[in-house]
Amino acid sequence: MTNCFMKRLLIILFCMFVVSSCIKDKPQGADLKVGDRLPDFEVVMNDGTVVSDEGLAGSVSVVMFFHTSCPDCRQALPRMQQIYDEYAPKGVAFALISREDAEQGVEAYWNEQGLKMPYSAQNDRKVYEQFASSRIPRIYINDRNGIIRYIFTDDPVPAYDDIDSSLKSLIR
Repeated sequence: MTNCFMKRLLIILFCMFVVSSCIKDKPQGADLKVGDRLPDFEVVMNDGTVVSDEGLAGSVSVVMFFHTSCPDCRQALPRMQQIYDEYAPKGVAFALISREDAEQGVEAYWNEQGLKMPYSAQNDRKVYEQFASSRIPRIYINDRNGIIRYIFTDDPVPAYDDIDSSLKSLIR
């Protein structure tokens, strides 16, 4: 009976070790919150423009992190295209940034889906980790002073109306 108990205990401890080691392997990011200032960042968009925290200052802005194989991102990106089409002409600045999703994959997905908004394909998580440690899509809606006023993630994936009303509240 003692042997059986010891084996079970060892199996449980081993499983706990494996699970905890996987959790610790996740990148540790900033996990910004509403009211925080946008971190210092700079990315080159696929159209050649450079977007940075300094460049977003003075405009209401949207920063979105995505990966084209993420089902929730695939749900959110067409909504973001609608938001972009409506709000970019009104002066809202956008930075759609991939999280570990290379140029070739992002470009293929954009073409396949008919998306027209500029994006920045990132091969790593360096920029993403300045904002968060987990979860995509991740959408930050920011005021003209670079202060985060709304954050949307995959829980739940934001509806068009959620993003729309957030932007309207800041544009007034």
